[in-house]
Amino acid sequence: MSAPHVLAFDDEAPLATALAAALGGGVDTIARHRFPDGETRLRLPAALPANVVLLRGLQDPNAKLTELLLAAGGARELGAQRLVLVSPYLAYMRQDMAFTPGEVVSQRVLGGLLAGAFDAVITVDPHLHRVRTLDEVLPGRRGIALSAAPLLGAWVAARVPGALLLAPDEEAGQWVRAAARAQGLDFAVCHKSRHGDRDVDVALPTTEVRGRAVVLLDDVASTGRTLAAAARGALAQGAASVDVAVTHALFIGDALATVKAAGVRQVWSSDCVAHASNAVSVVPLLAGAIDALA
Repeated sequence: MSAPHVLAFDDEAPLATALAAALGGGVDTIARHRFPDGETRLRLPAALPANVVLLRGLQDPNAKLTELLLAAGGARELGAQRLVLVSPYLAYMRQDMAFTPGEVVSQRVLGGLLAGAFDAVITVDPHLHRVRTLDEVLPGRRGIALSAAPLLGAWVAARVPGALLLAPDEEAGQWVRAAARAQGLDFAVCHKSRHGDRDVDVALPTTEVRGRAVVLLDDVASTGRTLAAAARGALAQGAASVDVAVTHALFIGDALATVKAAGVRQVWSSDCVAHASNAVSVVPLLAGAIDALA
Protein backbone atom coordinates (compact mmCIF):
# COMPACT_ATOMS: atom_id res chain seq x y z
CA MET A 1 0.00 0.00 0.00
CA SER A 2 1.24 3.49 -0.81
CA ALA A 3 2.36 5.95 1.86
CA PRO A 4 -0.63 7.33 3.75
CA HIS A 5 -1.94 10.79 3.03
CA VAL A 6 -2.23 12.99 6.13
CA LEU A 7 -5.30 15.15 6.78
CA ALA A 8 -5.26 17.68 9.61
CA PHE A 9 -6.90 20.83 10.88
CA ASP A 10 -5.04 24.13 10.59
CA ASP A 11 -4.14 24.36 14.29
CA GLU A 12 -2.11 21.15 14.00
CA ALA A 13 -0.49 21.87 10.63
CA PRO A 14 3.15 21.83 11.88
CA LEU A 15 2.78 18.38 13.47
CA ALA A 16 0.90 17.12 10.39
CA THR A 17 3.61 18.38 8.04
CA ALA A 18 6.33 16.69 10.08
CA LEU A 19 4.35 13.44 10.24
CA ALA A 20 3.71 13.43 6.48
CA ALA A 21 7.42 13.98 5.83
CA ALA A 22 8.30 11.05 8.11
CA LEU A 23 5.79 8.83 6.30
CA GLY A 24 6.85 9.95 2.82
CA GLY A 25 3.32 10.97 1.85
CA GLY A 26 1.32 14.10 1.21
CA VAL A 27 -0.58 16.37 3.57
CA ASP A 28 -3.71 18.52 3.29
CA THR A 29 -5.41 20.90 5.68
CA ILE A 30 -9.14 20.68 6.33
CA ALA A 31 -10.79 24.05 5.76
CA ARG A 32 -13.41 25.17 8.29
CA HIS A 33 -16.15 27.76 8.28
CA ARG A 34 -18.17 28.42 11.42
CA PHE A 35 -21.74 29.61 10.92
CA PRO A 36 -23.35 32.11 13.34
CA ASP A 37 -25.50 29.34 14.84
CA GLY A 38 -22.39 27.37 15.83
CA GLU A 39 -22.45 24.75 13.08
CA THR A 40 -19.27 24.13 11.07
CA ARG A 41 -18.79 23.53 7.36
CA LEU A 42 -15.72 21.45 6.49
CA ARG A 43 -13.99 21.22 3.13
CA LEU A 44 -11.63 18.34 2.36
CA PRO A 45 -9.73 17.66 -0.88
CA ALA A 46 -12.15 16.79 -3.70
CA ALA A 47 -10.67 13.29 -3.92
CA LEU A 48 -8.63 11.28 -1.44
CA PRO A 49 -6.37 8.25 -1.84
CA ALA A 50 -7.32 4.92 -0.31
CA ASN A 51 -4.87 5.20 2.59
CA VAL A 52 -5.52 8.21 4.85
CA VAL A 53 -4.34 9.28 8.30
CA LEU A 54 -6.49 11.86 10.06
CA LEU A 55 -4.50 13.76 12.69
CA ARG A 56 -6.54 15.30 15.50
CA GLY A 57 -5.61 15.77 19.13
CA LEU A 58 -8.64 15.89 21.40
CA GLN A 59 -7.59 18.48 23.94
CA ASP A 60 -10.65 20.72 24.34
CA PRO A 61 -12.67 17.70 23.16
CA ASN A 62 -16.21 19.10 23.25
CA ALA A 63 -15.24 21.64 20.60
CA LYS A 64 -13.48 19.09 18.40
CA LEU A 65 -15.38 15.82 18.45
CA THR A 66 -18.17 16.87 16.10
CA GLU A 67 -15.67 18.19 13.56
CA LEU A 68 -13.63 15.00 13.87
CA LEU A 69 -16.61 12.74 13.16
CA LEU A 70 -17.75 14.94 10.26
CA ALA A 71 -14.25 14.84 8.77
CA ALA A 72 -14.09 11.06 9.11
CA GLY A 73 -17.41 10.59 7.34
CA GLY A 74 -16.39 13.01 4.59
CA ALA A 75 -13.07 11.27 4.08
CA ARG A 76 -14.85 7.95 3.54
CA GLU A 77 -17.15 9.51 0.96
CA LEU A 78 -14.18 11.07 -0.85
CA GLY A 79 -12.23 7.85 -1.31
CA ALA A 80 -10.53 6.84 1.96
CA GLN A 81 -10.74 3.07 2.29
CA ARG A 82 -8.39 2.71 5.25
CA LEU A 83 -8.81 5.57 7.70
CA VAL A 84 -6.52 5.79 10.74
CA LEU A 85 -6.98 8.33 13.51
CA VAL A 86 -3.81 9.68 15.07
CA SER A 87 -4.89 11.49 18.23
CA PRO A 88 -1.77 12.37 20.23
CA TYR A 89 -4.00 13.40 23.14
CA LEU A 90 -7.08 11.20 23.48
CA ALA A 91 -9.74 12.65 25.75
CA TYR A 92 -12.46 10.98 27.85
CA MET A 93 -10.31 7.98 28.80
CA ARG A 94 -10.33 8.46 32.62
CA GLN A 95 -14.05 7.62 33.06
CA ASP A 96 -13.83 3.85 32.49
CA MET A 97 -16.57 2.82 34.93
CA ALA A 98 -19.64 4.24 36.65
CA PHE A 99 -18.54 5.34 40.12
CA THR A 100 -22.09 6.27 41.11
CA PRO A 101 -25.40 5.05 39.63
CA GLY A 102 -26.31 6.82 36.42
CA GLU A 103 -22.83 8.07 35.49
CA VAL A 104 -22.03 7.80 31.80
CA VAL A 105 -18.93 5.72 31.09
CA SER A 106 -17.43 8.18 28.63
CA GLN A 107 -14.51 5.95 27.67
CA ARG A 108 -16.92 3.27 26.44
CA VAL A 109 -19.13 5.73 24.55
CA LEU A 110 -16.25 7.53 22.84
CA GLY A 111 -14.56 4.22 22.04
CA GLY A 112 -17.69 3.05 20.27
CA LEU A 113 -17.93 6.26 18.24
CA LEU A 114 -14.29 6.10 17.16
CA ALA A 115 -14.54 2.39 16.34
CA GLY A 116 -17.45 3.18 14.03
CA ALA A 117 -15.53 5.90 12.22
CA PHE A 118 -11.94 4.62 11.99
CA ASP A 119 -10.11 1.41 11.18
CA ALA A 120 -7.49 2.06 13.85
CA VAL A 121 -6.65 4.66 16.49
CA ILE A 122 -3.14 5.63 17.59
CA THR A 123 -2.51 7.77 20.66
CA VAL A 124 0.21 8.61 23.19
CA ASP A 125 0.05 7.96 26.95
CA PRO A 126 -3.73 7.65 27.27
CA HIS A 127 -5.19 7.93 30.76
CA LEU A 128 -6.11 4.23 31.13
CA HIS A 129 -6.64 2.74 34.59
CA ARG A 130 -8.70 -0.43 34.81
CA VAL A 131 -8.39 -1.13 31.06
CA ARG A 132 -5.16 -2.81 30.03
CA THR A 133 -5.01 -1.96 26.33
CA LEU A 134 -6.52 0.54 23.92
CA ASP A 135 -7.88 -2.39 21.89
CA GLU A 136 -10.40 -2.96 24.68
CA VAL A 137 -11.69 0.59 24.24
CA LEU A 138 -12.33 0.17 20.49
CA PRO A 139 -14.64 -2.79 19.85
CA GLY A 140 -13.53 -4.66 16.73
CA ARG A 141 -10.80 -2.15 15.85
CA ARG A 142 -7.09 -1.80 16.45
CA GLY A 143 -5.93 0.57 19.19
CA ILE A 144 -2.28 1.47 19.69
CA ALA A 145 -1.11 3.31 22.82
CA LEU A 146 2.42 4.66 22.52
CA SER A 147 4.44 6.29 25.30
CA ALA A 148 6.56 9.43 25.30
CA ALA A 149 7.99 8.58 28.73
CA PRO A 150 11.26 7.07 27.40
CA LEU A 151 11.77 10.13 25.18
CA LEU A 152 11.23 12.47 28.13
CA GLY A 153 13.52 10.31 30.26
CA ALA A 154 16.31 10.59 27.68
CA TRP A 155 15.83 14.37 27.54
CA VAL A 156 16.02 14.64 31.32
CA ALA A 157 19.06 12.36 31.58
CA ALA A 158 20.96 14.49 29.06
CA ARG A 159 20.18 17.77 30.83
CA VAL A 160 19.96 16.79 34.50
CA PRO A 161 22.39 13.89 34.94
CA GLY A 162 21.61 11.80 37.99
CA ALA A 163 18.16 13.35 38.44
CA LEU A 164 15.60 11.77 40.72
CA LEU A 165 12.43 11.23 38.70
CA LEU A 166 9.38 11.81 40.86
CA ALA A 167 5.80 10.84 39.98
CA PRO A 168 3.46 13.46 41.50
CA ASP A 169 0.82 10.78 42.08
CA GLU A 170 0.32 7.03 41.82
CA GLU A 171 -1.27 7.24 38.37
CA ALA A 172 1.95 8.73 36.98
CA GLY A 173 4.01 5.92 38.46
CA GLN A 174 3.86 3.81 35.29
CA TRP A 175 5.42 6.56 33.17
CA VAL A 176 8.07 7.46 35.72
CA ARG A 177 9.14 3.82 36.02
CA ALA A 178 9.42 3.46 32.24
CA ALA A 179 11.45 6.66 31.88
CA ALA A 180 13.73 5.92 34.83
CA ARG A 181 14.49 2.32 33.88
CA ALA A 182 15.27 3.29 30.27
CA GLN A 183 17.92 5.75 31.51
CA GLY A 184 19.12 4.12 34.73
CA LEU A 185 17.73 6.94 36.89
CA ASP A 186 16.34 6.72 40.42
CA PHE A 187 12.61 7.24 40.83
CA ALA A 188 9.93 7.52 43.47
CA VAL A 189 6.17 8.00 43.62
CA CYS A 190 4.16 10.55 45.62
CA HIS A 191 0.69 10.04 47.07
CA LYS A 192 -2.07 12.46 46.07
CA SER A 193 -5.31 13.26 47.85
CA ARG A 194 -7.79 15.12 45.64
CA HIS A 195 -10.46 17.30 47.24
CA GLY A 196 -11.62 19.02 44.04
CA ASP A 197 -10.53 19.82 40.49
CA ARG A 198 -8.09 22.46 41.75
CA ASP A 199 -7.62 21.34 45.36
CA VAL A 200 -5.04 18.61 45.94
CA ASP A 201 -2.59 17.53 48.62
CA VAL A 202 0.59 15.68 47.66
CA ALA A 203 2.60 13.61 50.15
CA LEU A 204 6.20 12.93 49.16
CA PRO A 205 7.63 9.41 49.45
CA THR A 206 10.21 8.48 52.06
CA THR A 207 12.96 8.69 49.43
CA GLU A 208 15.58 11.28 50.40
CA VAL A 209 15.39 14.31 48.13
CA ARG A 210 17.68 16.68 50.04
CA GLY A 211 20.42 18.04 47.81
CA ARG A 212 19.11 16.22 44.73
CA ALA A 213 17.94 17.52 41.38
CA VAL A 214 14.30 16.40 41.15
CA VAL A 215 12.32 16.12 37.91
CA LEU A 216 8.56 15.66 38.20
CA LEU A 217 7.33 13.51 35.32
CA ASP A 218 3.65 13.06 34.44
CA ASP A 219 1.43 12.22 31.50
CA VAL A 220 -0.54 15.47 31.56
CA ALA A 221 -0.34 18.95 33.05
CA SER A 222 -3.83 20.42 33.23
CA THR A 223 -4.49 22.83 36.12
CA GLY A 224 -0.91 22.44 37.36
CA ARG A 225 -2.02 22.08 40.97
CA THR A 226 -0.65 18.55 41.46
CA LEU A 227 2.73 19.46 39.98
CA ALA A 228 2.88 22.65 42.03
CA ALA A 229 2.08 20.83 45.28
CA ALA A 230 4.73 18.18 44.57
CA ALA A 231 7.31 20.85 43.68
CA ARG A 232 6.66 22.78 46.89
CA GLY A 233 6.99 19.59 48.89
CA ALA A 234 10.28 18.59 47.25
CA LEU A 235 11.80 22.03 47.75
CA ALA A 236 10.61 22.13 51.37
CA GLN A 237 12.49 18.86 51.94
CA GLY A 238 15.69 20.32 50.53
CA ALA A 239 15.69 19.41 46.83
CA ALA A 240 18.44 21.28 44.99
CA SER A 241 16.13 22.00 42.05
CA VAL A 242 12.80 20.92 40.61
CA ASP A 243 12.00 20.64 36.89
CA VAL A 244 8.92 19.23 35.16
CA ALA A 245 8.57 16.91 32.14
CA VAL A 246 5.12 16.01 30.79
CA THR A 247 3.71 14.28 27.73
CA HIS A 248 0.63 16.50 27.32
CA ALA A 249 1.16 20.20 28.06
CA LEU A 250 -2.44 21.37 28.43
CA PHE A 251 -1.69 24.04 31.07
CA ILE A 252 -5.21 25.40 31.40
CA GLY A 253 -5.57 29.06 32.39
CA ASP A 254 -2.95 30.07 34.96
CA ALA A 255 -1.54 26.53 35.28
CA LEU A 256 1.94 27.28 33.95
CA ALA A 257 2.24 30.37 36.15
CA THR A 258 1.13 28.28 39.13
CA VAL A 259 3.81 25.67 38.44
CA LYS A 260 6.50 28.30 38.02
CA ALA A 261 5.42 30.11 41.19
CA ALA A 262 5.90 26.86 43.11
CA GLY A 263 9.63 27.02 42.34
CA VAL A 264 9.86 24.89 39.20
CA ARG A 265 12.92 25.81 37.16
CA GLN A 266 12.25 24.34 33.70
CA VAL A 267 9.17 22.80 32.06
CA TRP A 268 9.63 20.34 29.17
CA SER A 269 6.95 18.56 27.16
CA SER A 270 6.41 16.47 24.06
CA ASP A 271 4.79 17.96 20.98
CA CYS A 272 1.62 15.89 21.41
CA VAL A 273 0.04 19.23 22.29
CA ALA A 274 1.54 22.38 20.79
CA HIS A 275 3.01 24.50 23.58
CA ALA A 276 6.00 26.76 24.20
CA SER A 277 7.49 24.05 26.43
CA ASN A 278 7.69 21.45 23.63
CA ALA A 279 11.14 19.83 23.76
CA VAL A 280 10.83 16.32 22.31
CA SER A 281 8.95 15.13 19.24
CA VAL A 282 6.67 12.11 19.08
CA VAL A 283 6.64 12.14 15.25
CA PRO A 284 9.04 9.16 14.94
CA LEU A 285 6.87 7.19 17.40
CA LEU A 286 3.70 7.98 15.45
CA ALA A 287 5.25 7.27 12.06
CA GLY A 288 6.60 3.93 13.27
CA ALA A 289 3.19 2.87 14.58
CA ILE A 290 1.49 3.87 11.30
CA ASP A 291 4.06 1.95 9.26
CA ALA A 292 3.54 -1.11 11.47
CA LEU A 293 -0.18 -1.09 10.60
CA ALA A 294 0.54 -1.46 6.88
